[in-house]
Amino acid sequence: MKARNRSQRAGNHMKNSSPRDIRRCIMAEQTLSQIKGFKQGFTLIEIMAAISIIAIVLVSVYKLHAQTVAMDSEVRFYATAPMLAQKKLAEIESKSRNDISDDSGDFGDQFPNYSFNIVIDDVESKALGNVAEDLKRIDIAVSFNHDEYTYDLRDYRLFRD
Repeated sequence: MKARNRSQRAGNHMKNSSPRDIRRCIMAEQTLSQIKGFKQGFTLIEIMAAISIIAIVLVSVYKLHAQTVAMDSEVRFYATAPMLAQKKLAEIESKSRNDISDDSGDFGDQFPNYSFNIVIDDVESKALGNVAEDLKRIDIAVSFNHDEYTYDLRDYRLFRD
């Protein structure tokens, strides 16, 4: 309502004014709006501050994402490696005593970059007596990306003919 009254007053006042007076009035209103703080756009400092804040946030998000990816591959390895080691142990158990031996290799196309190393040794124990002759220590090492991550499993099995 104030704006309407102001424009009516300006209109009534300008009926009797010359074009030069009208221009002065318009210039005065523009100057008044600038004095009141009406401005358009952003200053260079405001834009630089906003870009700096955005850059800091994006760098933080990138670092968190990189850590998450690294942890994902580690978790995936430590979930997969025990199952692969158990698979190799089951293969050893299915063989006869004379057929078991040290072995190494990879797990094929299903598990690329995974490899294994199996070492089978006799157990020597005076306390066990003759039973120790049938007891074997089986060490299975599963690794990923050329030993980037390794998982070791040691088991003792009794092989009787």
